[in-house]
Amino acid sequence: MNVTPAATSPSDREVDLLSCADEPIHIPGSIQPHGVLLYFCATGLLEGWSANAASLVDGALQLGTPFTALGLPDDTLALLQDCIDTAIDGEAGASVASITVGGRDYDCIVHAYRNRIVAEFELRTVPATDVAMFAVRAHGAIDHLRRQKTVSGLMEIAVKRIREMTGFDRVMAYRFRQDDSGDVMAEDRRDDMTPYLGQRYPASDIPAQARRLYALNTLRMIVDIGYQSVPMLGAPGLAPLDMSFAVLRSVSPIHVEYLQNMGVGASMSVSIVINGHLWGLVACHHNGPKQVPYAIRMAADVLAQVLGSTIQSIESKRDADVVQQAAIARSALVESMLLDDDPLEALQHHAAALRATGHAEAMVCSLYGKVVVYGDVPAPVADAIVASLPGGTHELQKREQLADWPPAARGAIAGWVGMLALPFDPPGGGWCIMLRQEQIENVTWAGHPEKGLRVGPMGARLTPRGSFAAWRETVVGHAEPWEPTVLANARLMLAEMLRVSTERRAQTESTRAQLLAMLGHDLRDPLHSINMAGMVLERGTNQQDDKQAGIGRRIQSSSNRMQRLIGQVLDMSRIDGGIGLGLATERIDLAMVVDDLVDEARTAYPAIAYEIVNRPHTFVQADSARLAQVLSNLLSNARHHGEPGQPIAVRADIEGQHAVIDVVNLGAPIAPDSVATLFNPFKRTSLHNPRNRTGMGLGLYIALQIVREHRGELLYRHDEGKVIFTVRLPLLA
Repeated sequence: MNVTPAATSPSDREVDLLSCADEPIHIPGSIQPHGVLLYFCATGLLEGWSANAASLVDGALQLGTPFTALGLPDDTLALLQDCIDTAIDGEAGASVASITVGGRDYDCIVHAYRNRIVAEFELRTVPATDVAMFAVRAHGAIDHLRRQKTVSGLMEIAVKRIREMTGFDRVMAYRFRQDDSGDVMAEDRRDDMTPYLGQRYPASDIPAQARRLYALNTLRMIVDIGYQSVPMLGAPGLAPLDMSFAVLRSVSPIHVEYLQNMGVGASMSVSIVINGHLWGLVACHHNGPKQVPYAIRMAADVLAQVLGSTIQSIESKRDADVVQQAAIARSALVESMLLDDDPLEALQHHAAALRATGHAEAMVCSLYGKVVVYGDVPAPVADAIVASLPGGTHELQKREQLADWPPAARGAIAGWVGMLALPFDPPGGGWCIMLRQEQIENVTWAGHPEKGLRVGPMGARLTPRGSFAAWRETVVGHAEPWEPTVLANARLMLAEMLRVSTERRAQTESTRAQLLAMLGHDLRDPLHSINMAGMVLERGTNQQDDKQAGIGRRIQSSSNRMQRLIGQVLDMSRIDGGIGLGLATERIDLAMVVDDLVDEARTAYPAIAYEIVNRPHTFVQADSARLAQVLSNLLSNARHHGEPGQPIAVRADIEGQHAVIDVVNLGAPIAPDSVATLFNPFKRTSLHNPRNRTGMGLGLYIALQIVREHRGELLYRHDEGKVIFTVRLPLLA
């Protein structure tokens, strides 16, 4: 027979600084000494055993021996055969039988995992009659748990009943937070022990791989913290035995040291698992060694399952209430947004309900630059919050701590670190923002939460805390995390609000299209008639009647301006509709277009001096009428925004492969914040310019689109006191 240790025990190998996170605790290669373990292949042939198996099996153990030839009790043979017969994909749940071997009582537990059959024989020191009494107590405890209406009440009952059933010195229940730290919610203990109730344990106390095992195998028992592990033996070259579901599994030496630092002699943990997630843990501690019979442990496990089921029921009811309230608020908001002209007014009507369903302390809403506040948020703070949000996004924005905010905004948000922002109208900068204030929390940790680098029993590594005396810390810069139910409701509300905004925008576009059609069709003919009447009035009057002639000119000027405005609006409609301006390009001499436009300007505005530098024979592929529209707009801008009485320069030249036209006027530089929106339609600077009161800010917008359709550029710069707009067009050979 050739057998070797199935895996190296953690107690026999060096543990480095990464061992806390990377230690393979499901394949420890050893068991606790209060039992014996045998394991077989899927067909029942012996593959390995614990080094103490001779105390259970008569004679020498041989690899490949059928389980039926090991002289095991009939009840054990029946469990093994049933496990082989019922295994699905190499796995089967645990079955148990009470057996007696060599005058000693054992609980025999058999299960299958990853195509191996595992038989564990755990010594039992309590008579079967005593175990039966605990089962009766467990039934009463379960009934008591089911009657509780609150999670805290459940926890308090659970720790009392489990301590009564098991006899541990201390039983505490704690719940995990979103960051995986845990708060002690309930505790039952000996009167002479230091209380841990209300303390918090850091997430690092239970590494990720340990959490996985807690969720898979909901009960774990360490009979004696000072135990000497028993190595597993098996055929060389075989994969180590996965003990994820083994009751005798040896535990990490790091965890043993952790418990020793707490003064614990024996421990048992029972997981509270909800929807496959480790929700909490019931931890049982004893000052000395203690063995709890398997049947009693299973009763505690059933109690924890009932605890989890009841907690889930309580939380589901609470979440259902929140979902129902949110649905009502969402439906009412959507109805108002469809009916009200202003979405901000609709949000104002439902602000209280929205804050309640989002568990928010304040709400800020914005649309088209207007910001309104519901709650105790100063206006500058609200503006800073809105300014910190990304533009053009359709995604929900979530922030829960100061570190989540852009650095530039952190000093301006005045403690409103919790934010849930819904971009309900991205084109219009529409945001509905839920806010939560910073929660300055005084946390009582069970000892300092950080592991320290030191030389412990296992050498140099991150050693568990040596003291569990209360260590207090003030936590700042954090708000209450947004609950999953609140986030889900917010996403539903955002989807509905986006749908409404899209419908409103489509309706607005339809109305605008009708208006533009009316402008183009119904107004142009009357305006033409008015213009003709003005011409007749001007020419048909006596030359001595200057007043009447002036009226005729005024009528023509006004009607021409209205024609231009209508033309701009129609152009914008074509651009926004994606159909383009319909260019009819041909080979033209740019110099001739510039000469014609400047001549017209001199005739129309004789009081303004025009300086022209024009390079002849500059050929481009262009629509001459549309290009004239661009230059006319730039000259008009120079007249309206330049220094009064100062000349306007027009320069046409060739630079490389481009024809370049500069329109230059003396004037102050455009403010940096206005440069960013210079070519946008309906700009405030255009709508409120005292020297161009009828302007709508469409000229530069349309000019840019015309130049782009010519595959060119329209640029602004300020140089030596001069405002310069430059048109660059591809040059024809």
